[in-house]
Amino acid sequence: MSLTVIIIIGIVLSIVFHFLGVWANATKFVWVAIILLWAGAISIATSEIKPKGYEYIKSIEGKYKDTDKLIKESLPKISIYEMILIKKSVLAHESKQ
Repeated sequence: MSLTVIIIIGIVLSIVFHFLGVWANATKFVWVAIILLWAGAISIATSEIKPKGYEYIKSIEGKYKDTDKLIKESLPKISIYEMILIKKSVLAHESKQ
């Protein structure tokens, strides 16, 4: 699932929650909840991976050129979203074999 699809789903859900808030006369509460959900999602996606993730990165370095390029662009601090892209690249190569 690409980032674009995830963002589109988030926007659609935000609109749905907005109209639910209008229907329930609780727009301020709903918008505070929407803002907190978006802030949490962005925080999680941009947070740094755990040390085990760096061990995994070292184990796959040198196997595939495009994966190595993603790793090089992501270093020194790899976010969770970048790790997902790296893992997706590795899985694409492994499924070809």
